[in-house]
Amino acid sequence: MADPTTLLAATLPDAAARALYLAVLREGGRIRAEEVGAGDREALGRLVELGLLVPQLVDNSYSAVDPRAVVERIGAEIRRAGARLLAEADQVPEQLRDLTRAYDTAPRREPGLGRARVITGKAEIRHEVEQLTQEFASEALSAQPGAARDAGQLAESLARTRRYLERGGAIRCLFELGARTDPGAVTYAAAATAPGCAIRVLDRPFKRFLVFDRTVAVIPAEPDLSNAAVVDDPATVAFIVEAFEQLWQRSDSVDWASLDGGAPESDLRDQIARLLAQGLTQRSIATRLGLGERTVAGHIARLRELYDAETLFQLGWQMRGARDA
Repeated sequence: MADPTTLLAATLPDAAARALYLAVLREGGRIRAEEVGAGDREALGRLVELGLLVPQLVDNSYSAVDPRAVVERIGAEIRRAGARLLAEADQVPEQLRDLTRAYDTAPRREPGLGRARVITGKAEIRHEVEQLTQEFASEALSAQPGAARDAGQLAESLARTRRYLERGGAIRCLFELGARTDPGAVTYAAAATAPGCAIRVLDRPFKRFLVFDRTVAVIPAEPDLSNAAVVDDPATVAFIVEAFEQLWQRSDSVDWASLDGGAPESDLRDQIARLLAQGLTQRSIATRLGLGERTVAGHIARLRELYDAETLFQLGWQMRGARDA
């Protein structure tokens, strides 16, 4: 069953048909078949199908018809289609009544018990997160450190993000600083922020967790992320939310669209300088930014020349002094 919008598009003349109709009007509202060029045959057929041109068999010509008559006919067809769709919409609740009843009677997590429910297996965790996005659809807070996920996981996460936003939810997400140099993470973030997701980066370590509607949190139960704990204790969730807000205040905004388009966002050396000033080692900086140690070493060498520092310790000390000043 075609919906009214589709029906309207299908019953209106396209650009070529409109141009031919106007040309017929300029010729007095009548055109002979032999006067129609080969390139206009399809447009002619469309106008005849719509009733805007009527064939005259006696002299093998076509006469233009007042569009008002076509308007009345198309309007009536759309109104009939709309009435049928409204009638079908009224039947939907009854058609899904058995599924609704089954959903309402299915075993459910009892809120506010102050216990952590452990979910085992990454597939089950993804299923649980999907369920939580349906049940708690107003706000999602997400802290996602670590290496970027593969393309399939990013695509699945992007689809879930878009569905959440389309239902009116708000999402804020934290990435590690190295996400800015990871092509997959940049592409994901550019696509996710376009419809309204807020994604920032943080230049210090943080833990992975999710919070929905400030009511339920999902945290790792194993270091390898194979198990997760779902927590709904109000005091615990409030503590996690407060931790997120503090991290969010310390995080930096990113122009993900520009990064995805290949535009430089900031001087990489400034990022390395800031991490050195915080006391991180060369290896730690390389890991944090997702760069090779040689790349970081090259930038550090130029910074040592700039600050006239002989050792890495001396460089960090001088840079901390410069930053404090």
